[in-house]
Amino acid sequence: MNVEEQIKEYIASLPEPKRSEVQELHRATLEVLPGCRLWFFDGKNSENKVVANPNIGYGFFVMEYADGKTKEWFQIGISGNKTGISVYILGIKDKTYLAKTFGEKLGKASVTGYCIKFKTLKDIDLTILQSAIRYGSQNS
Repeated sequence: MNVEEQIKEYIASLPEPKRSEVQELHRATLEVLPGCRLWFFDGKNSENKVVANPNIGYGFFVMEYADGKTKEWFQIGISGNKTGISVYILGIKDKTYLAKTFGEKLGKASVTGYCIKFKTLKDIDLTILQSAIRYGSQNS
C-alpha cells in the first residue's frame, strides 16, 4: 500500500466528526505545501509496539538527536487523537516562536514549542494555522 492509500485508510478509520476535520486539515495543508513529500507513521516502533498516535506527515526534515544520530522524518505532522487534533511543526529553533506569533490569533488552541492542539476546527482560525504550517516548512 502506498503512502496516499495509507493516509486515505487512516482518515477513513477515524470517527466522525474527526474524520471530516482531519480530511479538511489534510486538504488545507496540501494547499499550503503543494507537491511536498507525504509520509504516514502508523504510531508503531520497530517491535510493532504502539508508541504514538498515527500521523500524516508533510515535507522533509532531518532530526538530529543529542547523541549525534540523525533520522529522516516529516516536518509537519497531523494526528487525530482522543481529545482532538494535534499539528506538529518540527525543526523550529526558537521554541517560543509558535506561541508568541500564532498563539493568540489561532483561537482555542494549546501551543507549545512544536505542537498546536485543539478540539475541533471550529475552535481555530484555519488561515492562521496555515500560516504557522507555512512558516514551519520554511524555517527549520
